[in-house]
Amino acid sequence: MLECVVNVSEGRDAAVIDALRGAAGPQLLDVHRDPEHHRSVLTLAGAGVEEAARRLAAEAVAAIDVRSHVGAHPRIGAVDVVPFVPLAGASLSDAVGARDRFAAWAGAELGVPCFLYGPARSLPEVRRLAFAGLAPDAGPDRPHPTAGAIAVGARPPLVAYNLWLAPGAGLERAREVARAVRSSTVRALGLQVGPAVQVSCNLLDPLAFGPEEAYAAVAALAPVARAELVGLMPAAVLSAIPGERWSELDLDRSRTIEARLRQAGLDGGRFGASTGRGRR
Repeated sequence: MLECVVNVSEGRDAAVIDALRGAAGPQLLDVHRDPEHHRSVLTLAGAGVEEAARRLAAEAVAAIDVRSHVGAHPRIGAVDVVPFVPLAGASLSDAVGARDRFAAWAGAELGVPCFLYGPARSLPEVRRLAFAGLAPDAGPDRPHPTAGAIAVGARPPLVAYNLWLAPGAGLERAREVARAVRSSTVRALGLQVGPAVQVSCNLLDPLAFGPEEAYAAVAALAPVARAELVGLMPAAVLSAIPGERWSELDLDRSRTIEARLRQAGLDGGRFGASTGRGRR
C-alpha cells in the first residue's frame, strides 16, 4: 500500500478546498488546511491512490493560480509537492515507480513541469535549483503559466510538525532556532505566520527524532507557545511518546495513519520495516 501526501498552494478558499476533497474521492484520509501558510495538505492512501492523486492534481491545476499566491510557506507551484510513501507491503522502489508515473502523466496531460526528488535528490535541492540550473524531469522546460511546477517525490514516512514561539519572538529568532535544530534528520524553517513566528519542521526519521524531541530541542532555545501536527503520523511514533505528553504536543491516536485507514475500511497501514530506523 502507498500513501500520497499532496501539498497544494491553497489554504483560504473553502470552495476550492471542498472541490479538492471531492476530487480525491474515497482514498482521502485527511485534510490539513492552513490559511496563513496558504496551503493545504491532503493525505491519500489505499488502492487507487495514484488515480486519486491525478484527479486531485488536475482539479488543483484548474482552480489555483499561483501568480496571485501570497503565503508563509515556500512553494514552486499550485500542486507544490506530491510525495509517494510506502506503507506495509510496499517498498521505496514501489513509491519511486508511482512517482515516475505521476510525473510523466502530469507533464504530458497537465502541461506542468515536474521535478523528481528522493531518494537521490532532496526536496530542498529542488526548491533551490528548479529552473536555475536544474531542468524538469518531465513536462515543459518552463513553468506552467498559472500552476508553476510540481515536486514529485518518493520517500519514507515523515512527520510534519510546527512549533509556535511565544509572543515577543521575532522572525530572526525563529530562523536562528531553525538553523540550530536542523540536522540530517530534521529540516526546519523559521517562518512569519501572521503576527506570530514558528519553527516549521519535517522530521525525516520520526522513530529516532520525533515530535517529543523536536519540542524539547526548540524549547531549549526559545519559549514555545504551542505545537501543531500537520496531517497524520505513524502509530509507532505516537506509541513511543508518553500519553500524558500528547495534549501538549498536539498528538492524538485518531490522527495516526493507521487509525484513518481503519476508519476508511482499509488495511495494511502499519509503519513498515522498510520505512525507517528504531527510536534512539
